[in-house]
Amino acid sequence: MITFEQIKCDPAIRVYVKEADASLAALGYTEHSFAHVTKVAETAGCILRTLGHDERKVELTKIAGFLHDIGNLVNRVDHSQSGAIIAFRILDKMGMDPMEISTIVAAIGNHDEGTGVPVSDVAAALIIADKSDVRRSRVRGKIETGDIHDQVNYSVTSSELKINDDKSSITLDLTIDTAFSSVMDYFEIFLGRMILCRKAADKLGMVFKLVINGQQLL
Repeated sequence: MITFEQIKCDPAIRVYVKEADASLAALGYTEHSFAHVTKVAETAGCILRTLGHDERKVELTKIAGFLHDIGNLVNRVDHSQSGAIIAFRILDKMGMDPMEISTIVAAIGNHDEGTGVPVSDVAAALIIADKSDVRRSRVRGKIETGDIHDQVNYSVTSSELKINDDKSSITLDLTIDTAFSSVMDYFEIFLGRMILCRKAADKLGMVFKLVINGQQLL
């Protein structure tokens, strides 16, 4: 069986991830390279493991997380769909089982808030892990010359995703330095992502909550 470690260490895949991020850097987007995709992979896997899913599903979720932004190599527009096609080509060539490929491709193809739907537990975990990765270290260059996305990411001084003890809710707990961005700025940029997280949490049998500076907003 194809493992997450194989995917993470594959030389060709690492080139694709690196060059996809380089394309976004040229467009002025925040970091989408190895730090982001590894964090998404580990967080998504942790969500399903905490909820009691089997280890193979956790592994598939981590693979989907690592590959989810590879479509930015083609274009930012519709990158989830092009990424799904690229991932299919890679995994099929590696000899992965068709059912496992289907799970991963469907998750990648549905992770973007513009068109995505949490079609499976794997897709739901990927969505929440991806949309919760908001942090200062994703900002490139000087904050003074960045756009509102840079300002919002830079304003986040801490970010924690927590599943409660009875597994009925998952909470994204953020601390925002309002000297750089307001809470309203966060919602202006990320409202669509938070709505998709609510749908994803519902798919997993949980309620999604958003806490900013100690106040629950969703």
